[in-house]
Amino acid sequence: MARRNGGRRNESEAVAVAIDKDKGSQHAMKWAMDHLMSRGQSITLLHVKTKPSSIPNPSGSHVKISDVNDQVAQAYKQQVESQAKEVFLPFRCFCSRKNIKCNEVILEDTDIAKALIDYVSSAAIETLVLGAPSRGGFVRRFRTAEVTTSVSKGAPDYCTVYVIGKGKISSVRSASAPPPPRPQPQLQLTQAPPAPALAINPRYRAPQRPINPHRNLYEDTEIRSPFTRERYPIKYEPSIPESDISSLSSGRPSSDTMFSFPSDMIELASPQILSSSDYENRSTGSSYSGDMSMDFSSRYGFSSCSEESGRTSWSSHMDDAEAEMRRLKQELKQTMDMYSVANREALSAKKMAIQLQSWKMQEEQKKEETRLAGEAALSLAEMEKAKCKVTIEAAQATQRIAKLEAQKRMNIERKASIDAEEMTTTLNSFGHRLRYRKYTIEEIKTATENFSPSRKIGEGGYGPVYHCNLDHTPVAIKVLRPDATQGQSQFQQEVEVLSCIRHPNMVLLLGACPEYGCLVYEYMANGSLEDRLFRHNNTPIIPWQVRFRIAAEIATCLLFLHQTKPKPLVHRDLKPANILLDHNYVSKISDVGLARLVPPSVANSVSQYSMTSTAGTFCYIDPEYQQTGMLGLKSDVYSLGIVLLQIITAKPPIGLTHHVENAIENGNFAEILDPAVTDWPVEEALIFAKLALKCSELRRRDRPDLGQVVLPQLKKLRDLAESNMPFITLGGSTWTSPIWI
Repeated sequence: MARRNGGRRNESEAVAVAIDKDKGSQHAMKWAMDHLMSRGQSITLLHVKTKPSSIPNPSGSHVKISDVNDQVAQAYKQQVESQAKEVFLPFRCFCSRKNIKCNEVILEDTDIAKALIDYVSSAAIETLVLGAPSRGGFVRRFRTAEVTTSVSKGAPDYCTVYVIGKGKISSVRSASAPPPPRPQPQLQLTQAPPAPALAINPRYRAPQRPINPHRNLYEDTEIRSPFTRERYPIKYEPSIPESDISSLSSGRPSSDTMFSFPSDMIELASPQILSSSDYENRSTGSSYSGDMSMDFSSRYGFSSCSEESGRTSWSSHMDDAEAEMRRLKQELKQTMDMYSVANREALSAKKMAIQLQSWKMQEEQKKEETRLAGEAALSLAEMEKAKCKVTIEAAQATQRIAKLEAQKRMNIERKASIDAEEMTTTLNSFGHRLRYRKYTIEEIKTATENFSPSRKIGEGGYGPVYHCNLDHTPVAIKVLRPDATQGQSQFQQEVEVLSCIRHPNMVLLLGACPEYGCLVYEYMANGSLEDRLFRHNNTPIIPWQVRFRIAAEIATCLLFLHQTKPKPLVHRDLKPANILLDHNYVSKISDVGLARLVPPSVANSVSQYSMTSTAGTFCYIDPEYQQTGMLGLKSDVYSLGIVLLQIITAKPPIGLTHHVENAIENGNFAEILDPAVTDWPVEEALIFAKLALKCSELRRRDRPDLGQVVLPQLKKLRDLAESNMPFITLGGSTWTSPIWI
């Protein structure tokens, strides 16, 4: 702040903030506190109250003030004024928290910008802070923007105007000239003119100045009450000319007449209300004179007296006044000292009470935390105890389960050894009952023309297959390849099984050459079911009636193997390539070299038997058997399901179940059937497909029973095929009904 007239300006005279009820005023106030003020300083708060021209009535319309009586107008003005004073409440609280003194001023005018400019000019304000336009309605934004712009343009050149929006400076108009000197009001005793002149403006608040110990006793004296929040200056300005003193009829005036001033000479502080006329009196510094001086003299009991007697009376009066003033000052000082001491003691007691309360709360909090910690520890101990008990019980249960598993494993091993002995005995009994014709290698070479390639009709994992005649009978000879893995065991297994088992849907073994691993079968004129489904060499299409019959024949033969006595027999490698067709398209299962005998106890109880290694063809092997090595009767049921799906679709086995399921769900099942057959009975084919999907379930327990579920439905479909098979020609043969063996 710049110094003037040898003294430092009061901060309230230098910084002012224009406030209203909007948020822009709050942002402006906070910015001024953060950037312009410090603790202990003062700030001036300005609020412009527009003069009301009309009053609202209960009906909702407005009536001019001139049209209502004085009591109603006065009551309405008091209500508006009280509302204007309420605007200062939040700002006053904010200043109190910041330890900033505030001087609250209410301006009354019809033009807000003009009122602010006039006050800044009259009070010599150096810094004015305004709130930026808020985001309210359009009219409100326009008026606020007009006010800030008008104030920035019309403010004096020594005043810096800040416009604050949301805590930041929106615009600033810097001062371009030094502030003008502020006149110091003085009290003088004048001798001319004869009438006394007393400059009193009840609405004007004189600027506060530092106390000068050398100033005249008759100058302004400020009396500050220690019981008020703001400063209320009381000014005594007696101006009694000599002419008046000489005209006094009586002698010395009493002290009551001298110092008993009316209440309107005391300026009661905030908030002040200044009208437009007050700015002129304040800026020009005019005082009452003439008749006003006469009124003042007559009002307060002053009369004319002679100059001499007036001087004597005045001198005596001054002595008494000085003594009375000293006494009053001493009493005031003592009162203020007592108030300060009492205030300090009250503050100290309050701080001590707050500190004791804080200590008490801390102790209670510590006690509560200790109690909660103890309860948590007890709860944790109980939980750990329960966990320990559960762990002990689990360990004991695990031990019992381990004992049971060990005992169960011993029983299984004992039963497995017994079953192995029984299987060995059974196989040995089969070996003694082998009934087949033995051929020499020379006979086989002669019949196959020394294994001529022209006689070769196929190739398998076992070895090549040749077609020839032995004993004037068409036969198919399968020759063991020297590098075939497990070829000898497959040869022995197939000889043992086919020489002891006879079924019309199993390939007939005519003989063998054990020394060279040659097997002699009856010749199947139409080859394998796989070649016929995929129509290799452009073979004829198999009608849907024949396909249903082939499915029933395969299931019948498979059930025969599962019911073999004394022990069931599992094929393990059922696929279309191992199903052969004779000249009448009668199907027969071949390649039983991978077949395994399952103990009856296993077949009747859990339907699975543990194998050391899996065997079969990919996509046809039971998934559970492939993963766990547990062989069962339903392992062949899975292979049968894949074969049945191929019979009606003529598609490869990879992902076939997924494709059929999607076709059924999407309602386009007819599109997945073999397109070579044009007269599919779609409803019966759908029943056939759903049965095949059940057989090809991944879990063994979800597959249906072959004898009780699968075969009865396939027989119904076969009967339907017989009733719809009047004339069928395949491979040059024509018949009206199937030939059953």
